[in-house]
Amino acid sequence: MANYTGFSTIDRVKNFKLTDKELVKRDFLNLLHIKQGEMPNRPEVGTTIWNFVFEPNTEDTIRKIKNEIMRLAELDKRLTFEDINIEYKQHSVIVEIGTRIYPDVNLEVLILEFDERSNTVSYSS
Repeated sequence: MANYTGFSTIDRVKNFKLTDKELVKRDFLNLLHIKQGEMPNRPEVGTTIWNFVFEPNTEDTIRKIKNEIMRLAELDKRLTFEDINIEYKQHSVIVEIGTRIYPDVNLEVLILEFDERSNTVSYSS
């Protein structure tokens, strides 16, 4: 029996149902597409990471991105983040996160790519 059940039409053809880890990942990815303050009556929802994608690759910028990732982890109690690594590439920022998705205790690596050309974020694990 699934702990979490939901629906998503993104990258799905017929079966829109998502459960457990895939649902939590999709919810997190959806959160990353919302700029903080865009959702009416929910100013805490969304992220400020997009403000840093165009910034220079400095220790201060990396620290701000890590702090933002940790703030987002507090919004979704199903996720715990560890071992955050950030790498700048041409036209994108790669954020690699060691994560645990409740109730599973195994560490999983989630790789997020913030693409400044398309203004999208994608993930792989």
